[in-house]
Amino acid sequence: MIDTLTDSSGWPVHTSQLIVLLPALAAGLSLVLVRRARVPAFVIALLGSLLGPVAAAALMVQQLRGTAEGSSGTVGALPLGRVLQAPMRLGVDRFAVLLAVTVALVALVVQLVARWYLREDARYAGFAATVSLFTAAMQLVVLSDDVLLTIVGWELMGWCSYLLIGHDSEREKARRAAYKAFLVTRLADAPFAIGLILLATGAHTTAISGIVTHWQGRPSALLTGGLIAVIVGVAGKSAQVPFQDWLPDAMEGPTPASALIHAATMVAAGTVVLARLLPLLERSDTARTVLVLVAGVSTVLAGFLAYCQTDLKRLLAWSTVSQVGLMLIGIAVVPVGHRGDLALNHLVSHAMFKALLFLVFGWLSVLVGGTVVARMSGATRAHPATRTLVAIGLLSLAGVPPMAGFVSKDLIVDEAATRAVDGDGVSRIAFVALALSVALTAAYCMRAWLILDHRSVVERHEALEIVQDSVTVEEVGIVELFVTSAQVDRRGREVGQAAPVPVEPEPEPEPERIPRPDAASRLGLRVLAILAVVGGLVVTTPLIDLDLAHPAWALIAATLLLMAAVAVFVRVQSLGTPYGDAAARLPITLRSRADRGLGMDGVYVALTRPVLALARLVADGERGLETGVHSTAKGARGLAGAGARLQNGTPTAGLVAVAVGVVAVGLIGISLW
Repeated sequence: MIDTLTDSSGWPVHTSQLIVLLPALAAGLSLVLVRRARVPAFVIALLGSLLGPVAAAALMVQQLRGTAEGSSGTVGALPLGRVLQAPMRLGVDRFAVLLAVTVALVALVVQLVARWYLREDARYAGFAATVSLFTAAMQLVVLSDDVLLTIVGWELMGWCSYLLIGHDSEREKARRAAYKAFLVTRLADAPFAIGLILLATGAHTTAISGIVTHWQGRPSALLTGGLIAVIVGVAGKSAQVPFQDWLPDAMEGPTPASALIHAATMVAAGTVVLARLLPLLERSDTARTVLVLVAGVSTVLAGFLAYCQTDLKRLLAWSTVSQVGLMLIGIAVVPVGHRGDLALNHLVSHAMFKALLFLVFGWLSVLVGGTVVARMSGATRAHPATRTLVAIGLLSLAGVPPMAGFVSKDLIVDEAATRAVDGDGVSRIAFVALALSVALTAAYCMRAWLILDHRSVVERHEALEIVQDSVTVEEVGIVELFVTSAQVDRRGREVGQAAPVPVEPEPEPEPERIPRPDAASRLGLRVLAILAVVGGLVVTTPLIDLDLAHPAWALIAATLLLMAAVAVFVRVQSLGTPYGDAAARLPITLRSRADRGLGMDGVYVALTRPVLALARLVADGERGLETGVHSTAKGARGLAGAGARLQNGTPTAGLVAVAVGVVAVGLIGISLW
């Protein structure tokens, strides 16, 4: 039963509730009513995806006007007694509103592109329904003011990611990637739930606002333990070290699913949760140190692995791991008393340019037949409609001004540098990781662009021949010109030459029809591109509260010079390579290991071997015990059978005599009594 609070707009259902309910209803209707029908499934998914941004935009207008209510109910308070209160309410603030709009917009564009991308997929209806349910789960996490609602949304995202990654279930790689993603994230979900339960039981409430209020004045070992457990869960869901290996393998799913998982949902959900708990992180230096170490190592390692990948889709996957690390660093370096605007601002900008890149790479993969370097080399030259979109996405990812990525990333670097100068040890670690990450991001973005914009050998030779012909000059005298030239008539035929026999020209082959996204999909991509360019202006709105009055110009200039130097180095390294790939200069063994995530799968297997050995031992013991029980029962049954064979059912004379004697003694005793 939905709590029918009336918001300031007069609607019987609160706007924040609609943001969650609309995609959830679309998912339910798609699964129950249409099943395998493509057009009805798309119509339902599109309606849910269109109404979701409308509701989110309406809530944003209310927030900007100051008329939005701070919270709304859902299923009502759970009867958990006086020890633990569970109000189960949604919370509305400027963070939640901005993120809700971002998630709704990205989900809408993903639904539009997915209809074209999966145009020949018989299971499109199930895919569209799963995307809608995924969107509802992320919106629940964004708007939740209750740890129980957060866990519900968190777990739903895990299940939906399993379905989306394994959508092409007939392929072994897709099934394996889905299993791996599910198992790794589920492993990390256990400490996540334990951490939230510890914080909730200590505060005697599941309301996040109540938990923050309770623990703010009570720093303790229990608080630190709960926060570290939550950080472990966030690391698993966000593919941070040591759980980073599942996300690149998740590229086996359809590219629209990758755009959804990587851009504004799932991997960024941990940033939202930690931003809610930021006032508690500020009071635990141990938890902050753990967070910045995990995020710092992740962002540097993932940046290096992104540069080494032979598949550009996996390059984007590793870049997501690196960029999420930047978001988490943005949380770790926030000064006491401030909120998580730094991280959430980068989350919003990352959602725009990363969704754009994944969807355009999906478009190119359809055109060229794959995403490996050999296929993608020169793809934007062959298909110029994608060139501007790719350029905008990579420039924003690299952090080139005035792109949205530049604004959000520079603000994090500036804050880390400022706090490092002030003597904060955590910020010093963060600044070193950020400096390395800036260089690595510029490197893999430049490498990707050089591959995509590479001219083939044939194109280079043709251009060279044109240039050579244009500068070649031969001296020919006017007399030689007339002497060597054949006489022609007024029709241009040589004198004495027979008229050519008319030949029927061969019909020109019909040009191959190149698949192209429909107009709605291209419009969605252009909207993402525009937001990737001007999205940085959100910092000037009341939705983001950051210090823009004192920019560190020297630091900005140093950062840009570092990026330029790295870009020039990558360009030099790419010269003379077959596909314009600068990473081809690296040792083949290193690239091979990088493609396999530096053998993290082997580490997972090594860690699970003792557990599997113990499980086999327990299973063997159980089988032995079960065999013993069955053997005992079988022996008893055999003994009973042997006794039954000895006794044919007829009483013996001795037994009859004993029975008669007992009866006689009894009668005598009664008579004498």
